[in-house]
Amino acid sequence: MGLYMNPPENALILCVDQDPGIQALDRTQPLLPLRAKKPRSRTNEYVGHGTQTLIAALEMATGRVVAHVRNRRTSVIFLRFMNEAVRTYPDRELHVLADNLNIHKNEALRNWLRRNPRVQFHYTPTHASWVKLIESFFSILSKQGLAHSVQPSKQDLEDLLHRFLASYHTTCNPFTWTKGPEQLQPIIETTKEYQATHPRKPRQRRTRSKEADSIKK
Repeated sequence: MGLYMNPPENALILCVDQDPGIQALDRTQPLLPLRAKKPRSRTNEYVGHGTQTLIAALEMATGRVVAHVRNRRTSVIFLRFMNEAVRTYPDRELHVLADNLNIHKNEALRNWLRRNPRVQFHYTPTHASWVKLIESFFSILSKQGLAHSVQPSKQDLEDLLHRFLASYHTTCNPFTWTKGPEQLQPIIETTKEYQATHPRKPRQRRTRSKEADSIKK
């Protein structure tokens, strides 16, 4: 919250996350077009043609989004995306808000941060995904870009995502909080109570840190 409402002077705030498993869905029957007194209709049955992952960074000051469409989500792919983010905002101190996903804070990421001292990562509390404003963008994408679309292939889905991003940037604005700390306090307290009664167990995963460490600017 502090980063959103009181950002460091001359710094840029990015909210970063991934939307994995976006499905390329094709309907089993053609869409029926809109007609007088009858809305456009479609069958509920669909055929899946694979998935894509959208890795995105929301620029808090403007609402613009830097995004990559990839086949999967790995530490290597995430660090390549961060390299692109650094190149997109040269000569700026970057504060990155992210959740506690392993690829956001593993050894490979820590090594990358040592090579990029003008970037700092800040992590949301566990079970507090509502803090990430990038989720608001993912919601807009789902409702306006994907809900009524048809994609016969993964390539069609990728093209749709790129078209949506281009269109989104023509009208985007920064997100603003409509509730102050007083209204959010009950949510914060509930989150703390849940965390106390549901301690998170550590997860052990093998990472491709050596490959990720080889990625340079």
